[in-house]
Amino acid sequence: MSAEREVWREALGVVLATSAYGISFGALAVAAGLDVWQACVLSLLMFTGGSQFAFVGVFAAGGVAALPSAIASAALLGVRNIAYGMRMSPIVGADAPRRAAAAHFTIDESTAVAISQNDPRLRRVGFWVTGIGIFLGWNVTTLIGALVGDVLGDPKTWGLDAAAAAAFLALLWPRLKRRQAVAVGAAAAVVAASLTPLLMPGLPVLVAAVVAIVVGWFNWLGAREGTTA
Repeated sequence: MSAEREVWREALGVVLATSAYGISFGALAVAAGLDVWQACVLSLLMFTGGSQFAFVGVFAAGGVAALPSAIASAALLGVRNIAYGMRMSPIVGADAPRRAAAAHFTIDESTAVAISQNDPRLRRVGFWVTGIGIFLGWNVTTLIGALVGDVLGDPKTWGLDAAAAAAFLALLWPRLKRRQAVAVGAAAAVVAASLTPLLMPGLPVLVAAVVAIVVGWFNWLGAREGTTA
C-alpha cells in the first residue's frame, strides 16, 4: 500500500468514526429543545463537536435563560482551535483563500491526522481529507440524528458517545513508542480526568493541554532515552 493510500485509509477511518458521533449530537440537540433546522445550522456553522455538545448540554439544563452560559462554554472549548490553526498554518500554505477555507476544517481530528504524518504533502492530504470528510459526514448524521432522535433513544446505548474518543485513541496509540510520549499523554489524561468534575466544560481540556506542553517541553524522559541509546 502506498503512503498516500495509507493516509486516505487512516483519514477515512477517522471520518467514519467521528461522523457516526454526529447522530448522537442531532438526537441530543432535539431532545434539548432545538428544532431540526437549528441543530443542522449549529453543525454547519459551528462545526466543532466538543463546543456543540457543550452548548446543547448547558442549554438543555437551563433553557433560554442559560443561553449566555451555553455560548460561553462553547466558546471556551473552541479556544483550542486557535492553537490548531497556528499549527496547521504552515501545512496548508500561505495562500489566503486556502487558509480561509482551512479555518473551517481545522478541528481536533483533521489536526491529529495531519501531524501524525512525516511528509509535508501527506500532512496536507490527511488534513483536507479528514476535515472535509468529517464536515460532510457530520452534517448528514446530525440531520439523521435530529430526525430519528426519538426512535434512536439514548445514544449511549449504541456506543456513539465513545466513537470520537476511540478514533483519537487509534491515532494516539502508534505514537506511544517512547517513555516521553507516554508521560505526556498520561499527565494530560490524569489532569483532565481529575478536573472534569470540578471545573466548567472546556477548562479541563485547556489545563491538560498546558500540562502536556510543559511535560513535552522539558523532555526529561526523552533526554534520558537519548543518553542511554
